[in-house]
Amino acid sequence: MSIDDNTNESENLNQPEEAGQPASQPTESPAPAQNAGSNLVAKLLELKESNPKVFFGGIGAVAVVFLFLVMSGGSDPQLPVHQSKAIVPGQNYVLKSANAYDANATIRLVAVPGSMAAYDDTEEADRDGACKHMAQGTPVKAIQAQDAYGKKDVFVEVEMTSGECEGKKGWALAIDLQ
Repeated sequence: MSIDDNTNESENLNQPEEAGQPASQPTESPAPAQNAGSNLVAKLLELKESNPKVFFGGIGAVAVVFLFLVMSGGSDPQLPVHQSKAIVPGQNYVLKSANAYDANATIRLVAVPGSMAAYDDTEEADRDGACKHMAQGTPVKAIQAQDAYGKKDVFVEVEMTSGECEGKKGWALAIDLQ
């Protein structure tokens, strides 16, 4: 059989059987979309039965691509981090809380660097006197610094240089010195 014979046969099959009757018009229905979905599922199930390595390898590849897209993240800028400056003993500083928005917020001074119990403010009476809570803007002089938590100069011993607490010493966080 030649190529021309194949062409003639396919042309003959596509012509309507009777010349007097018009070709049937296709009706629109959601059946082709459903059939395509059903065919895809059927083919995937057939692939799973016939060649499970390829089937599960394809699922793994899709999962790896999905994880890559999720883990690559966006391009959000990094959050600003407080840049601490080196504390110089003998240098004058001003107390200013890096973590407070309220201008009336006070900075807590403690007797021992890193003592967490000193921050227990269950009673308001300890806020008055004893130079434990200093107002922002209080001038101080750095005496010495201490490392903590694997970071350099986290706590600083300060001495008040003016006001009613002049000459008193206490420990403050280094980020509270400006």
